[in-house]
Amino acid sequence: MHLSQRMARVQQPIIPVIGDWIRANPDTISLGQGIVHYSPPPSISGTIARFWDDPSAHQYGPVEGLDPLRDAIAEKLEAENRMSLGHRAIAVTAGSNMGFLNMLLAITDPGDEIILPKPFYFNQEMAIRIADCVPVTVPTDVNGALDVEALSHSISTRTRAIVTVSPNNPTGVVYSERSLRAVNALCKANEIYHISDEAYEYFLYDGDKHFSPASIEGSEGHTISLYSLSKAYGFASWRIGYAVIPEELFGSLRKVQDTNVICATAISQYAALGALEAGPAYCEPFVAEMANVRQQGLEAFDTLNNRVRPLLSTGAFYFFVEIPDYSGDDLTLARQLIEKFGVAVIPSSAFGAGEHCGFRASYGALKTDSAIEGLERLISGLSQLT
Repeated sequence: MHLSQRMARVQQPIIPVIGDWIRANPDTISLGQGIVHYSPPPSISGTIARFWDDPSAHQYGPVEGLDPLRDAIAEKLEAENRMSLGHRAIAVTAGSNMGFLNMLLAITDPGDEIILPKPFYFNQEMAIRIADCVPVTVPTDVNGALDVEALSHSISTRTRAIVTVSPNNPTGVVYSERSLRAVNALCKANEIYHISDEAYEYFLYDGDKHFSPASIEGSEGHTISLYSLSKAYGFASWRIGYAVIPEELFGSLRKVQDTNVICATAISQYAALGALEAGPAYCEPFVAEMANVRQQGLEAFDTLNNRVRPLLSTGAFYFFVEIPDYSGDDLTLARQLIEKFGVAVIPSSAFGAGEHCGFRASYGALKTDSAIEGLERLISGLSQLT
């Protein structure tokens, strides 16, 4: 039977692979998947109660999302992201991953190119290939910052968008306002879209600030902004995100979304309304807790001297680490860390960073004591394996 050659070009999802190894090695501490360790705010119970009281809630909802939730999102965007919503549309999606894939289908044709700064978020590279498009990867600089000149040189007649993820997954680097403005201007000048993934907007350290490119005057015609409740509000399994898009894309997005999901799950949308009522103050104490773990992790990596090179970053909840002199590949290293030292990380090659062996470690998925124990196991393993 015929198998899709398009799908054959899509990398295997690394999270299930690592998950299989973890299950085969009980008591492994996972610093792998990029999730948070806390639950949604208690305020969602009130809005979920409204779901049960609404007889229409069990029917198909609007493709673009429930009006009360979209209104709350609009208020959030104006207040927090300084975004003018004139000539923009909001669509609630089943997570920002789905939002990204839906947007690709809305703006591309087979063979079109999407530019990804490298290292990239692997699900986005996979989505580009699933959409039968071509990912064009452009390295960031030695500090993980955007190389705007290199991005400019990578634009071709088939380019449809440049993607930025800030704070970044997998590196945790927060792109500067200056560089994001430069990318946005570059996209406008070349009549392509700037897709700005801002899922980690609240996870910031050392006084760094988040900047939303859609707040730039004149950006409404070419800027696509993607957000998620999965991280800040502990909503990973609820699958709720939202896209803020140019008005002229709304019809195309509705076609895609109506076909593959109809609408985001209604009960999750009611819960999301309660989460937005709690606001970003809900996650602030958890981010402060992560900041403490982050600092202890940086100090622990220092004990390995020059055998590892963690990328200094001020956002998200990741360590992205190079091991320049390790003789094996990073998948082998990840397996050894699980089987011999009881700690799991994600190989950096999954993010397109294959020049040196390395990994991404998430310190957001565990409470402080478990995260620190996991980091201790990681440091012990690296000290012996490198």
